[in-house]
Amino acid sequence: MSTAANSAGTCWAVLVAAGRGERLGEGRPKAFVRLGDLPLLAEPLRRLDESEWIDAVVLVAPPDWEEPAILLAEELGVSKVTACVTGGATRTESVRAGVAEVPDDVAVILVHDAARPLLADEVIGRVVGALDEGFDGAVPGLPVVDTVKRVRDEAVHETLVRDELVTVQTPQCFRASALRKALGSGAEGSDCSSLVEANGGRIKVVEGDERLLKVTTRADLDRVAAWLSA
Repeated sequence: MSTAANSAGTCWAVLVAAGRGERLGEGRPKAFVRLGDLPLLAEPLRRLDESEWIDAVVLVAPPDWEEPAILLAEELGVSKVTACVTGGATRTESVRAGVAEVPDDVAVILVHDAARPLLADEVIGRVVGALDEGFDGAVPGLPVVDTVKRVRDEAVHETLVRDELVTVQTPQCFRASALRKALGSGAEGSDCSSLVEANGGRIKVVEGDERLLKVTTRADLDRVAAWLSA
């Protein structure tokens, strides 16, 4: 068990890298688009491996890209990857595949999207630590700075209270029992926390990180690369 996470229990990470990345226009899965000299996947994989909060990592790769993912892990010399599994047609299916590889006696499961490569260890610590406060899960969030309106048929239906809104990132961390129960419901969600919420789980929002940008477009990739080289 990692020394930093011993109050919450053994913590395994599921690194979801099964996205297709079509908007990047590279003709390959997003996780294998180049970020500097290596595939994008290398950065979050290395950071999870180096984190004292994480005991082991399950890697979820795109179909037919399992071997390149394993070879990358070997090239990086990471030691915590215990399995590499094939992702599903949706993000939730990919998470299910990864969580299925986590032993039943593991207390805490952290789920992170490889598309957010600049994973700070401080953020990992914040989401893991929140479970000591009695929450079933924790997510990093950033305050919404723009006014947000609910629109129906091109007409404003409602202006939302901005002070009550956050944009949510990964990594998201959960008590393993709560996450397994949520995934077992068969529901789909845009993130894991929405599934746990739907099953009655209590989720805490902790401070996020602006550098945890989700790479979706070429401009996003260029911005992350600039941050890395700064």
